[in-house]
Amino acid sequence: MKAVVFDFDGLIIDTETVWYDSFKEVLGRYNVEFPLEIFLPCVGTKGTIIDQYIEESLSNKVSVQEIRQLVRECHREKTADIETREGVHDYLTQAKELGLKIGLATSSDREWIDHFLKKLDLLHFFDVIKTGDDVKKVKPDPEVYLQCLDALNVRSNEVVAFEDSNNGAKAAKAAGVTCVIVPNPITAKLTFHDYDLRIESMAGQSLIDVINKTITIV
Repeated sequence: MKAVVFDFDGLIIDTETVWYDSFKEVLGRYNVEFPLEIFLPCVGTKGTIIDQYIEESLSNKVSVQEIRQLVRECHREKTADIETREGVHDYLTQAKELGLKIGLATSSDREWIDHFLKKLDLLHFFDVIKTGDDVKKVKPDPEVYLQCLDALNVRSNEVVAFEDSNNGAKAAKAAGVTCVIVPNPITAKLTFHDYDLRIESMAGQSLIDVINKTITIV
């Protein structure tokens, strides 16, 4: 293995649980429930299903754009003091110590990613960052992974990817990359199909132990 590639939202920081709570809170102001089954398919990709649900539930009383703006404001307040998920910093540090290249492959836009990476002092860890701004199709399409591998100058069988969602795992596997699932509290409710190894946290076992397990599996 020559490189590790990380997803961002829900994996490095748990923005996904906060997004769900924010949608639930804002829609609750209009007496609209927000079922988890509406949210889960959108984790790791674009949320068109959510927009359709909002439009149907509110019957044009409030626009999707207005709801989205309120949700963004709510999310911004809730993530003001957000921290990395347990074990993330250790894995990034261990990857550097092992001489591995480190990539980030996400469906989110670059401005969003940079804001949190700078705030949490993580930007310097990454050799390559590929975002939704760089591709025509976001996850589950593998394009963002393929671009990341190309920029890292590694082959797919030399990489381990870390993901928290089905859409992310599908993208990684479609790019031929070994995929480790690290679910967050929201995606832990998903049934995962495309992955090689699942761990519940990046704390408790070292990066090299996880990599060795994936080598044994594949």
